[in-house]
Formats: sequence, C-alpha cells, structure tokens
Amino acid sequence: MTLTLTVSDEVCALAPGFTHVAIEAYGLVNGPSTEGTSALLDDAARRLAVRLDGRAPHEDPHMAAWRETYTAFGSKPSRTRNSAEALAKRALSDAGLPRINVLVDIYNAISVAHLVPAGGEDIDRIQGGMRLVRATGDEDFVTVAGGEEAVEHPDAGEVVWCDDAGVTCRRWNWRQGPRTRLTEESVSAVFLLEGLAPMPVADIARAGAELAELLEKFSPGARITVHAPE
Repeated sequence: MTLTLTVSDEVCALAPGFTHVAIEAYGLVNGPSTEGTSALLDDAARRLAVRLDGRAPHEDPHMAAWRETYTAFGSKPSRTRNSAEALAKRALSDAGLPRINVLVDIYNAISVAHLVPAGGEDIDRIQGGMRLVRATGDEDFVTVAGGEEAVEHPDAGEVVWCDDAGVTCRRWNWRQGPRTRLTEESVSAVFLLEGLAPMPVADIARAGAELAELLEKFSPGARITVHAPE
C-alpha cells in the first residue's frame, strides 16, 4: 500500500471487533454532483429503508455497536453520531441526502446503502501515514467555524484519525477536517469503510467492492486497489 494505515493497540483494545477496508485510487475524475450520482444517493436511501424495515437507524445492530464504542471513549452517541448513522438519519428525512461532489456522493451512497461508516481522504493532502489512535488532547484539529479557520483539540482518550500534521477526523468517523477532504480538484484518494462486530467482515468487503466498481464507472481508467480487510 502506497499510503500506510495503522491502528494503535489502544484502539484495538477498546474495540476488538473493529475491521476496516481501504481502497486506494489514482487518476480519479471529480467534479460537481451529476444526475448519475444523485440517482445513486436516491437508490441508497431506498435500500436503507428496506434494510431498516421501519426501525430507526440507531436500532440497527451495527449502529448500536458504534454507539457503545463511542460511549466507551467518552463521546455521547446521541449528540455526536457516527457518520453512517448521521447520514442514514438524513436520508430518511424530508431533506434527504446532500449532493457534494462526485467522489463524496459515491462513498456516501455506499455508506447509506450498507449502513457502514465510509470516508474519503485526498492522498495528496495527507502528510505521512494515517493512524487511528486515542488522542492525548494536545493534537490540532484544523476546522472552519463561522467561515474562518479555527483550531480545536480532541478530548483526551478520544479516538481520532491523524497524520503527521494533526487530526484528520475527530471521534473516529464523526467529523472530517477540511484539510484532507475530497474536493472537485482531487485526483488521488483513499477510501475507508469501517465496521464493528456484529457486522460480518464479508459484508464490509462487499461494500468495498461495490465502491470500487462505482469509482471505475465514474472515473474510467483510474488505478484502483482494494485492500483486504484488516
């Protein structure tokens, strides 16, 4: 793997059933949302409704596991939902899913359809490797507040993704920082799908395979590598 991803022992101890699938992609074509990606998002919302069969997203066993894990590292899961639950809740609302750009729409559709947290990072903006760790509380998380750049710090013990420059995503998969997010100019990316028991590893792998197929469809000729679940 060109980009190194490591999960700390402390995180493994906190969530021994954690699994992630990484997809590296180069030569991507991004841009504004299209009718094609909009249709993907609408279809994902329909698939989600069938999957839940009238239940609220947090009642799904996989989402319940994420809530338990958030509580274990000190976050309130009803206030700071994991990314999949937050998207699912929005998908079922009158507002529906947001349209961001082609690449973000694709991974959001996969997240909602499979009810699995998914994210994408611009490889060209990542400094060094990516690490999933429990924060000391001193790390910088550069975000935007009121239209201006602002620096926050995670809580001590909070699970965060980070690189050599600081935190890239707070509370595991709750809020991504703007520094490494996928923009319309992004051409290289790493996509992460994250699962906890009781979701079978095979289900996460299937979600990753579907994501790779969509990347190939929307970026013909892109170099895409799906890494085995870890």
